[in-house]
Amino acid sequence: MNNRRSFIIGLKSLKLSAKERIFLKEFKPWGVILFARNIKNIKQASNLTSSIRKIFNDRKYPILIDQEGGRVNRLKNLISFDNLTSEFFGNKYINDLKEFKIYYKLFIDKTSYLLRSIGANINTVPVLDLRIKGASNVIGDRSFSADPKIVSRIGDYCIKYYHENGIGTVIKHIPGHGLAKVDSHNFTPIINKKINYLIKKDFIPFKNKKTFFAMTAHIILNKIDSKNTVTHSKKLIKLIRNKIKFKDLLISDDLSMKSLKGTLKKNTIKTFKAGCNLALHCNGNFKEMKIVGENSPLIDKFIIKKTSQFYKILR
Repeated sequence: MNNRRSFIIGLKSLKLSAKERIFLKEFKPWGVILFARNIKNIKQASNLTSSIRKIFNDRKYPILIDQEGGRVNRLKNLISFDNLTSEFFGNKYINDLKEFKIYYKLFIDKTSYLLRSIGANINTVPVLDLRIKGASNVIGDRSFSADPKIVSRIGDYCIKYYHENGIGTVIKHIPGHGLAKVDSHNFTPIINKKINYLIKKDFIPFKNKKTFFAMTAHIILNKIDSKNTVTHSKKLIKLIRNKIKFKDLLISDDLSMKSLKGTLKKNTIKTFKAGCNLALHCNGNFKEMKIVGENSPLIDKFIIKKTSQFYKILR
């Protein structure tokens, strides 16, 4: 594991190209992330993940997927989860806790079964951002609730149920994307709330989470750091470590998102300088993958330790 680099990469298609195979052998990313473009059926996806793991000779090699349910459904070629949004489960939690637990556990058990079938072992859930009136719909029904305490409690269930199924989780988008008025895939959201407000609201759901991973938000919290998104802000990464007390691995959100200004090389370097542990790059563009790979350091003792802890929950 020692010679891997601190980044996660997306692939272009349904199987590894010769170029991607060479890339994985040369740059040795810490992990790979799957999207709908990589999944046609269970057999094909399982062959893809097996071929990745063969390169690393590691049957536990981290393979991530962004499978929330609702409109964020990377398994859409296998199954529809259209109605099973976080909002649906949030409402169920409020109206009937007993029923919520049955439905939610069933949903996570079935999702986990599919993820294990295709060879994924980390799901980038739960979304712990608040549902805010008047905010961009980029979060919307991906949020459990407007109430930080409800979001936090459902987040705990989510992590617990996935871990019981041998799947790692990534809480996102730390320290809270809910107030964003624009979609960070296309623009840079700027949030003007003071730190005291954020501590009482947006930061609450991310506290005391027993997860190995968290994903940073590509947003600017103007009153704390007016120049950098959270991903690139030393101040905010420090705050995540000290105020929210997140002590595990911090993964950047996708570095190919338009929220980040400047070159990909600069943005990759800034990600590590700010204090993120792993850089994420999703679009499968080979030229960009090389830039991220070349500017990502080798994994350190902290990443090795946390990865080993994560490996222990896997089946």
